[in-house]
Amino acid sequence: MTRKAVKGSVIADLLAENPIQDYGALDFEFPDEHINEVDCEEEGPADVWEMYFDGAVNLSGNGIGAVLISPDGKHFPIAVKLRFDCTNNVAEYEACVMGLQAAIEMKIRKLEVYGDSALIIYQVKGEWQTKDPKLIPYQKYLLELIKKFEEISFTHLSRDKNQFADALATLAVMAQIEEGQMIQTLKVKARSEPAYCFMIEEEPDRKP
Repeated sequence: MTRKAVKGSVIADLLAENPIQDYGALDFEFPDEHINEVDCEEEGPADVWEMYFDGAVNLSGNGIGAVLISPDGKHFPIAVKLRFDCTNNVAEYEACVMGLQAAIEMKIRKLEVYGDSALIIYQVKGEWQTKDPKLIPYQKYLLELIKKFEEISFTHLSRDKNQFADALATLAVMAQIEEGQMIQTLKVKARSEPAYCFMIEEEPDRKP
């Protein structure tokens, strides 16, 4: 299977049919057409989605992560393990491309993109030149993807404000996943009490 085919199958299988308010696992199969697109009957300030992306490259491998956040707070996380050699900047571009492809699949029209890679953000905005031959095709492809949105913006943010996308990329690096395999078990919550506090103490049954 080619690299393009693997990536295409991942993106095609990306959407969650019933997303939850917390971070949830995704299943991008569309049994009904209405699930495959965002309800845009009432547009306005509340119809703008957010996307956060990040890439991770280390001795353990390469991975990318992105999360799409709907106007009502539903999260659509994506993590992909890259099985080819790449630089940090290439991984960042891969993550951004993956997120935009997912947004296009979801029929999102207005998107605010956030990333902690200044190089990617400012190259896409045209404020920095792209001199690395490896990055030029990525920049051209991103510019083509951008044309598919009604409104889109790119904002650089600090790494500490991009922790979830970073965690997804790191998860993709560390996970032992075979090519073509998909794991859909991600759910992240926050709680303020230890697990044992949820234990229900049953009264002893004194009946014979």
